[in-house]
Amino acid sequence: MDLPSVREVVDARCALPWQTGDAWLAGGTALFAEPRPEVMRLRDLTAMEWPAWEIMDDGLVIAATCTVAELLAFAQAPAGPWPQARALIAACCRAFSSSFKVWNTATVGGNLCVALPAGPMISMAVALDGVCRVLAVNGRERRVPATGFVTGVGRTVLLPGEVLRSVTLPVSALAKRTAVGRVSLRPGGRSAALVTGTYAPETGRLGLAVTAATIRPVTVDFSHPPSSAALRATLHEMLDRDLIVDDVHGHPQWRRHMVTYLADGVRHDLTRE
Repeated sequence: MDLPSVREVVDARCALPWQTGDAWLAGGTALFAEPRPEVMRLRDLTAMEWPAWEIMDDGLVIAATCTVAELLAFAQAPAGPWPQARALIAACCRAFSSSFKVWNTATVGGNLCVALPAGPMISMAVALDGVCRVLAVNGRERRVPATGFVTGVGRTVLLPGEVLRSVTLPVSALAKRTAVGRVSLRPGGRSAALVTGTYAPETGRLGLAVTAATIRPVTVDFSHPPSSAALRATLHEMLDRDLIVDDVHGHPQWRRHMVTYLADGVRHDLTRE
């Protein structure tokens, strides 16, 4: 879709003050998906030329401008570190209800910042204890846990003039066992519920994250694997009616049921020997 209100596209490296009508541009698949008459100037992040991903001493750093295709290629590489974590990353990449053409353009950062419930990069970042690095045009920098980055449908903690620079997935999370459960109303459709899980056998700690069915990520951690009944009881208590998404992609009651069903399956997959 055209954005006829846009009057200027500038290099994001330019130290221009943030002004009303500015918007960040990376892949643009969400930005150009609907009319945005309020946008008058685009700040092009592709000029930053950030590496798509980097393996560092403290974990995996994924640039906000990394495309879904680039991340999936890393996750599917035949020889690479953290095979369990890469399997979860690949599953989240495949959860996009879009064509490979979009995968080659849509970015990890864009998916997080658009903050749709079904955003699979949100699921990935939350599941693997991601930390979001946020930069401001005035040079200020802060770090935000991925669990708190998305605050509601289309809402994040980003302030005017701030941009998501990268997401760091720590080694401690990348080394865990992982499992993913997902459901949609039709094959290849938008996720109606997506549950990710991680498990550290040496400590017994098990973590679950619920996305797609909820307006923001919901996480729960257990010091040891819970029983099926205990897990269901915990989720029913946490999944308040106001948290459940209500749209054409799934009735709230069905979504709530599917979350508990998927979570129990993830629990079983993670803890069986």
